[in-house]
Amino acid sequence: MPLLKKVVVIGPESTGKSSLCEALAAHYRTTWVPEYAREYLLAHGMNYSFEELTTIARGQLALEDRLAAEAGATGQDLLFVDTDMYVMKVWSEFVFGRCDPWILGQIATRRYDAYLLCRTDLPWVKDELREYPDLVSREKLFHFYRDSLVNQITPWVEIGGQGDQRLQAGIAAVGKMLL
Repeated sequence: MPLLKKVVVIGPESTGKSSLCEALAAHYRTTWVPEYAREYLLAHGMNYSFEELTTIARGQLALEDRLAAEAGATGQDLLFVDTDMYVMKVWSEFVFGRCDPWILGQIATRRYDAYLLCRTDLPWVKDELREYPDLVSREKLFHFYRDSLVNQITPWVEIGGQGDQRLQAGIAAVGKMLL
């Protein structure tokens, strides 16, 4: 059975993370892990607390672990993950000025094979869960994500471009880093 490699897609909101994960999974005929926070916030509303971010983080990891086990059991060798604990850390620090130590511990212990960092070169698209439409906030968040990736050892690539360009950049990055 092949070893399952995990590729995490991160970046500010409205940078095409979910679309890129879904498209990459379709291209490689594999599974992708959606962002659990979206499901949680749709069910519980946008008035979330600091403590709820840990609940969301635990839900994200449980979903990732379940889908990774299923993918591995069916012989898939790639799993695309929309959001990891770096996203939870940045989100928590940006909104509340602090991060739960449990989330930080997960960053230290969980391993991934590659990261794709989505640039803010897509137009912001409004939906009921998005909080930061201004480019200044989006760029600030992008740099927080970039700083997180620079300071760790897993290979990563910035992904930009419109439409199919973004997917092709993702395919090229995955091919270069993992295949």
